Amino acid sequence: MPRFTLSPEVADALRRRRPVLALETSVIAGGLPYPANLELAQAVDDAARAGGAVPARVAVIDGGLHVGLTEEQVDRVAADPDAVKASIRDIGRVAAGGGIGALTVSGAVHGARLAGVEVLAVAGVGGVHRGAASSFDVSADLPAFAANRVAVFCAGVKSILDAGLTLEWLETHSIPVIGYRCEEFPGYISTSSGQPNPHRLDDLGQIARAVLAHWDAGAEGGFLVTHPIADQHEVPREQLEVRIAEAEQAARQAGVTGPAITPFLLKELARTSAGQTSAANREVLLSTTRLGAEFAVRLHEARLAGLEPEDHVADGHPADAVLSLSAAGSTGSTGLAGPGRPAEPGLRR
Repeated sequence: MPRFTLSPEVADALRRRRPVLALETSVIAGGLPYPANLELAQAVDDAARAGGAVPARVAVIDGGLHVGLTEEQVDRVAADPDAVKASIRDIGRVAAGGGIGALTVSGAVHGARLAGVEVLAVAGVGGVHRGAASSFDVSADLPAFAANRVAVFCAGVKSILDAGLTLEWLETHSIPVIGYRCEEFPGYISTSSGQPNPHRLDDLGQIARAVLAHWDAGAEGGFLVTHPIADQHEVPREQLEVRIAEAEQAARQAGVTGPAITPFLLKELARTSAGQTSAANREVLLSTTRLGAEFAVRLHEARLAGLEPEDHVADGHPADAVLSLSAAGSTGSTGLAGPGRPAEPGLRR
C-alpha cells in the first residue's frame, strides 16, 4: 500500500482543488554548491507560483517519500553534502537508510502520480543515451513516463542524449509528444535538437483537453509537452555539439559510466563553456517551470469542467482520491489502496 507525506501547503491545495505542479529535487543536490542551489530552488518555486500553481517538490526525507517540501526541508536537501541523487529504484534503499534522496524526474513522476498531482515541470528530461546500441543506457525517466499518468512539461531531453532515439522510444511506448508553439523538438539549452516534434499545438487549453482525452480513453501512460528555451538564452546546437564531443572524450578517459555519466558531462560542459551552459540551464529551468505551472492551471480547469460533483472519486483519477482523503482531514502521511481509490478507513493520516 503506497505511503507518502504531503506537505501542509500541497495537502491544502489539493483539498481546495487548486493547481499543483510537481518538481524534481536532484537539480538541488546535484547542481550548484550551497547556498546558490537553495537560491535557485527558491527562484524555481517562485516561478511556479507566478504561473498559478503550488510547487510540490518530491524527495525522500527521514525514511519516507514526501510530495511537497517545507522551506526547512528544501534547505536540508540543498545543504546536506550526503544527499544522494535517486530514481524510482533507489526510493526504498534511501528511505531504509534514513538519508536524503534528491529524486530525479523518474522518482518525482512516481511520487506525483501517487499523490494525484497530474503535471510535472523540468528543464530537460532523461532519455536514450548516445551509443545506447552498445551500452543499453536508457534513462529511468522514460519507463516512468510509460507507467504513470503524469503530463511532463519540458524543453526536450538533455543535450547530451540522443533526441532521435528518445523520440523513437516514446513512440514505441505510446507516449504522446506535443510541441507547444514549436515545430522542432527542443534541445534543452538549445532551441532545437535537430528533430521535429511529432505534433504541434499553440493553445495550452487545447493541449490540456488532449491530455485528458488520452487518459479518458484508457491510456495509462504519461504525456510529454515541450517548449524551447528563449532564443536569446540558448547555446547554439552546433557550438554545443563540439563541447559535448570533448566532454564525452573526457568521460572515457576518466572511466566514468552509468548514473555518474550525466552529472559528469553537464559539469564538464559548464567548465569548458565558462558557465554559459549553466546560465542557459537556469534560464530554461525558470521559463519551463513558469509555463509548466500555467499548463497545470489549464489542465486543472479542464479537469474541473469535465467533472460532476458525484464523479470526484468515482471517475478513477488519482487526484480525486487524494482530494477525498484531504477532505477527510488528511494533511500529513497518506495511504492509498491504489491509484484513484480512496484510502481504507483507519489508515494513519
